[in-house]
Amino acid sequence: MNCKEDIIEVMLSRRSIRKFADVPVQRAEIERILRLATDAPSAGNRQPWKMYAVSNEELKRKLMEAAYGQEFVYQAPWVVVVCALPERSAKRYGERGEKLYSIQDTAALVTYMMLLARACDLDTCWVGAFNEEAASAALNLPPNERPVAMIPIGHRAQEPKRPPRRDFNEVIEFRE
Repeated sequence: MNCKEDIIEVMLSRRSIRKFADVPVQRAEIERILRLATDAPSAGNRQPWKMYAVSNEELKRKLMEAAYGQEFVYQAPWVVVVCALPERSAKRYGERGEKLYSIQDTAALVTYMMLLARACDLDTCWVGAFNEEAASAALNLPPNERPVAMIPIGHRAQEPKRPPRRDFNEVIEFRE
């Protein structure tokens, strides 16, 4: 099989980083990552997402509080709040689009974002443990935007160990 080794290296080096180095990250770097991430697939190409890239210290503090005090949310130079726009999916796919596809599609966007960040020697952590109402209030989000992920982005402070993975045969079953 002829695989591109670069993407494999990026995937294998990605870790959930919860301790960021005190090293600035330029807006242009974040903008490039987010622009490329919008090429993620989505059901019917609905692209039911909106992202908020936050470097403002006061807003990051509010987001940290919304994330139940997880300090690395504040510590990272940037935090991207990814919102699902369920109505955009519902217009084409009804309730299944609203409740499932919009979430799946934003998950694809987040995965693209995290891999692109790693390809640019930046690190991330997918934060799903947060109070949606508090995050919405911190960013003054309109009611049609549902925050579904916070992604702190920066440089890792230390080299993390690879966490254990489930045995391959436990998670895959071939039916030929």
